[in-house]
Amino acid sequence: MSDPGPPAPADRRVFLKAFCAGSFLCLGCNRLQAATDGEPRQAADSFLADARMSFKDVWAFAYARGSVPLLKALAEDLGRERLVEMVKAASTRTVEASVRKQAPPAPGNTLDAFVADTLDPGNWFWTHVVSLDVVEKTPRVVEVRVRRCLWAQTFREANAGDIGYAMVCHTDFAAAPAFNPKMRMTRTKTLMQGDDHCNHRWVVEA
Repeated sequence: MSDPGPPAPADRRVFLKAFCAGSFLCLGCNRLQAATDGEPRQAADSFLADARMSFKDVWAFAYARGSVPLLKALAEDLGRERLVEMVKAASTRTVEASVRKQAPPAPGNTLDAFVADTLDPGNWFWTHVVSLDVVEKTPRVVEVRVRRCLWAQTFREANAGDIGYAMVCHTDFAAAPAFNPKMRMTRTKTLMQGDDHCNHRWVVEA
């Protein structure tokens, strides 16, 4: 399948969502604007010009050279373990609030709606930042195996897998019930923690 290229410039506001809520299913992230080859776009406002950056470049800019050094410095003052717990708590609150705000009201808050963008093989954003296989998919159960993840690669290369887990992966547990109170996620492995895959499984309770 050919790459349809990035979305319209009007959707660049979604860029920010990838970093304030980096969870596996941060809603709306699929329209992230990354740069492409070719000439940069002309824009009346220079802030809206095409950045011409790859996804990997964007993640390095935002995380490896952005938030990770700051959080490591804070860890030196607070202690690594305390910092990680604080990031877990703050990230969870942020994601819960974001997901609740964006979740459709019942009966639209289905499991299918929750995973729709992420499992769409034509989704421009998710196909560039994760590689996954669908293990099971029914109206009440979805299980995936994530083989590659740009978040995990970026944080682990920065020797900050524990911080990445607290900021990105831990929030997945809170995102599911925030979207639908009957939804739960289980997971025993993550790339961020050094496993060879992530095994997300979402179940809608009866």
